Amino acid sequence: MSSSDTGNEPENDAVLEKNAFLYPTPMLAELEKGPWPSFIRGIKELTERTRKPMLRGVLDQLEYSYQTKTGYWEGGLVTVRGYGSGVVTRRSKIADRFPEAHEFHTLRVQPAPGLHYNTRLLRELCDTWEKHGSGIIALHGQTGDIMLQGIKEASVQECFDEINQAGWDLGGAGPAMRTGTSCVGPARCEHACYDTLRVHYDVLRHFTGDIHRPSYNYKFKFKFSGCPNDCTNSIFRSDMAVIGIWRDTIQVDSLALSAWIARNGMEYLVNNVINRCPTRAISLLDSLPVIDNGNCVHCMHCINVMTEALSPGRERGVALLLGGKNTLKVGAMGGTVIVPFMKMETDEDIAAFIDLSQSIIDWWTDNGFEHERVGETIERIGLKHFLDGVGLPVSVDMVTRPRSNPYYKSEY
Repeated sequence: MSSSDTGNEPENDAVLEKNAFLYPTPMLAELEKGPWPSFIRGIKELTERTRKPMLRGVLDQLEYSYQTKTGYWEGGLVTVRGYGSGVVTRRSKIADRFPEAHEFHTLRVQPAPGLHYNTRLLRELCDTWEKHGSGIIALHGQTGDIMLQGIKEASVQECFDEINQAGWDLGGAGPAMRTGTSCVGPARCEHACYDTLRVHYDVLRHFTGDIHRPSYNYKFKFKFSGCPNDCTNSIFRSDMAVIGIWRDTIQVDSLALSAWIARNGMEYLVNNVINRCPTRAISLLDSLPVIDNGNCVHCMHCINVMTEALSPGRERGVALLLGGKNTLKVGAMGGTVIVPFMKMETDEDIAAFIDLSQSIIDWWTDNGFEHERVGETIERIGLKHFLDGVGLPVSVDMVTRPRSNPYYKSEY
């Protein structure tokens, strides 16, 4: 890279080393202003500390991209032995202008279920990454991976070998099973209706081959949320959303309820709990809230506000929603309920869920187009044909809206 590309005109390399390792980037400097955290400030501090030319080149190219309003990264293929995915390839289209930023590949590293780490593992991972790569780590990427951003192809295999020996594995990339994400579940949350960590782990073991060796039409993601709060944002961010649910009545601790009302007052109860129930399923009787569980839609609001007094019911399991995704061929889509309730307690329950998931993926592989998510395939072919194809019964929970035309063909 020439100094004129960034507007900097140092007399020689010695002057540059004396003043600063970075070239001026006035447009990026605008992103450092304000009280909020700045990724530019963080990268600059890392660059000054580590003195890695790759980081300087990436900043210079980003500054140039802001000037020209054009992106200059292109993909390709970088792998490690035995794996077909896990490395997101980034090569500069203008390496002649910014040779320091010629390669900036990313390793996707799978996190543990529930994002549980210990400090020893994290320190070892950071040390390895600073030795082989840029030192930039993003926790966590769109799929949930630990994103080790910025490494040259020549260093990828050695870096992977080292982190793999420490117990880490690569996540998915390309047309493959992607890394699953689970909430903290029963490890720390009293609302969890199933063991998200155990189910995530069992599903991960079953689909490990599909994560490492792409064989799908496009990507497929699992996300596991322990209750309808959906802390993994699974409904709109995963192909298969596994959400904890209950199907009996909300549990009420009468003594704790009375204490809560005495502490917060009747006005707070009415304005912040009863009036905010979306289906008006809570009423006031003799100065106590009464829940009409038949009209409860499990939104979790009352339980979140009155946690010490209310809790999910005892008959717990999961609801399965399929087809959530962001914009691709069809616009952003939320998951459609395909199983309103199923138990998820025993090994047999988990095995049945994995068998169903495998059947869905097999159906999608047979019927989907290339670069088409499973939700888009269902949108194109029709929900009825999908349900018949995987052997699931129709449920009223799958109806988007009542039909307005009383005439319909029998095959539909």
